[in-house]
Amino acid sequence: MKVLKHARYNKQYGYSSFSPEPMNHEWLVSDAKVNRLLNDATRKLGELNAFSMMVPDVDFFIRMHITKEATRSSRIEGTQTSMEEAIQNAEYISPEKRDDWQEVHNYIETMNFAIAQLEELPISTRLLKQTHEKLLQGVRGTNKLPGEFRTSQNWIGGATLNDAAYIPPLHSEVPGLMSDLEKLLNNEDLQMPPLIRIGIAHYQFESIHPFLDGNGRLGRLLITLYLVSNKMPGKPALYLSDFFERNRSHYYDNLTAVRTQNNMVQWLTFFLVGVLETAENSIQTFHEIMKLRSELEEKRIITLGKKVPLAMRLIRYLYTKPIVDASEAAKVLAVNISTANRLIQDFEKLGILSEKTGFKRNRIFIFQKYLNLFEREPSKG
Repeated sequence: MKVLKHARYNKQYGYSSFSPEPMNHEWLVSDAKVNRLLNDATRKLGELNAFSMMVPDVDFFIRMHITKEATRSSRIEGTQTSMEEAIQNAEYISPEKRDDWQEVHNYIETMNFAIAQLEELPISTRLLKQTHEKLLQGVRGTNKLPGEFRTSQNWIGGATLNDAAYIPPLHSEVPGLMSDLEKLLNNEDLQMPPLIRIGIAHYQFESIHPFLDGNGRLGRLLITLYLVSNKMPGKPALYLSDFFERNRSHYYDNLTAVRTQNNMVQWLTFFLVGVLETAENSIQTFHEIMKLRSELEEKRIITLGKKVPLAMRLIRYLYTKPIVDASEAAKVLAVNISTANRLIQDFEKLGILSEKTGFKRNRIFIFQKYLNLFEREPSKG
């Protein structure tokens, strides 16, 4: 692996800022472990792509993957919203948790927006600025130049620049560095495997820290956007924030090691392990979804006789949002509230839904077995 020769710490007034070197150039990956992991991760992504293309109505389930990614990525930044809370409607969230809930939902909306924009725009500073503006809309950070590169110094960790854990480059360096990053992501003349390219690009984005707020979330979202744009996989079914969140100290330590020790090999090793583990976990989740779906639709729901068509519409809605109340079900199914209540009671008897409040009124029902598939810890290979 090429040694980073031009990255440096620059002495400023009272602190030192880091200036990463430009990255739009050839990279020779000669480390045997990195190459082995690259081959394994690329092959596993191919399996995930094939599997996601085979799953009927796969977009239903991908919405839950996006919700999980939003929850985990936001948790790295300090929010406390659980996945169960994230899929509930706003009126059921306690006031003290509402801001965190809104940040998670902003991330979900931003992810969907950015993926849709890929139909019209390449991955570019323009797309990243648009995505950043949406990410900070109406939440904490809304006064920190949404959609615009920073015009002042920022830092990570510590109360001030004097005790910061990391100080990114001066704001005057940001436009040039981001232009170089855009070229790295789109330069077809570079003979660079896509996973190596996005691994390096994620490190570079986090090192530049081009915005005043939201850099962590946007940098992780960048990984998904790049993989989707390169059809790795073709459906947005791979998200690394859960891996980063479970290995948070290693995540930050490995990014730091590139800056302080020129150790890009260790960062790429960690990144590729994350891709491989996450792809394996996604495939396992899809397998378990299909097993559960077969059990419910072919053995349980089929017993409802004339109600089967309506029941199938409800179960497909629950695949996208596995918490529901009677009024929401009635609206989705275009039926009256009493019909919705009876169908929910049928789902309770079939062991699909369970009531979670214990109240007589304002009752909420949860599709717990399905939700558990997204909340479980990944198995260790």
